[in-house]
Parts: sequence; structure tokens; C-alpha cells
Amino acid sequence: MAKYKLQVNNKSYDIEVSEDTPILWVLRDHLNLLGTKYGCGIGQCGACTIHLNGEPVRSCSLPISSVADKSITTIEGISEAGDHPVQLAWKEIDVPQCGYCQAGQIMTATAFLEKNPNPNSDEIRDAMHGNICRCASYNRIEKAVAKAATANS
Repeated sequence: MAKYKLQVNNKSYDIEVSEDTPILWVLRDHLNLLGTKYGCGIGQCGACTIHLNGEPVRSCSLPISSVADKSITTIEGISEAGDHPVQLAWKEIDVPQCGYCQAGQIMTATAFLEKNPNPNSDEIRDAMHGNICRCASYNRIEKAVAKAATANS
């Protein structure tokens, strides 16, 4: 077991876990941040997406030993009130069906819009293609990302 100091959602935490523990399980099991979901366990579906220094990463395949001295943001850290433009667009467009992939989708979308605040449809599709939605809500996801982009401009 090793000790780690984590910065998650602008709060500091001291954690003692095995160095190969995926950050997903640290967030869920040790910090009780349950918004980040387990989907595939191999970093392919996107349900576990978090931000590491502002970049979207798959937390299920990212060991805690690789996140030292980096800022982690989870879905809980996007907005305490749930009023981030992407979250508001998600609600307005009524994106979720089962909702399981939504945290990862929103984390990917927020990071994308930070880098490209005025994307076209092709850029949105390209940015979001790595996140799987079991309910196939892709058209609504694309519309919500576009709506959030207009809210930011």
C-alpha cells in the first residue's frame, strides 16, 4: 500500500491504496464520488471519463500512481448546482434515456468545448465518437453539445 495526496474537485485528499488501483475505484470506493461510472474496464466505452489537468481520460484504466500532483475533476466537480452550460443543454434537449453514460459524455463534451468553443457538427461527432451510448442517443448528444456551445458564446 502506498500513500497518495490527491486533488479532486478542488479538494485535497490523502489516500492509501495499492499503486495499481485504478483512479475510478479510488473515486468511487474511497471518496464516495459515485457519478463516474464503470462501463467496460478497458478504457473503451467512456463511461468512466474524468478530467486530468483539464484533459478527458478514462479512469478505469488509469492507476492512481500516474495521477500524483495532477488536478482531477469528476462530474461532481463540473458544477455544484448542476448549471454548467453542457448540463443545462443536456436537460433541455432531454438527452438521457438510461443515463448510464451521461457523466462520461458530459465530461468529454465539457473538455472538448473548452478547446473548441464554436464547433461544427463534424467536429462534435469526432470529439464524442469515443463515448458509447447503449441507448443510441447520439443525435441528441450532438444537439446538446451544439446548444452548449452557443450558450458559451
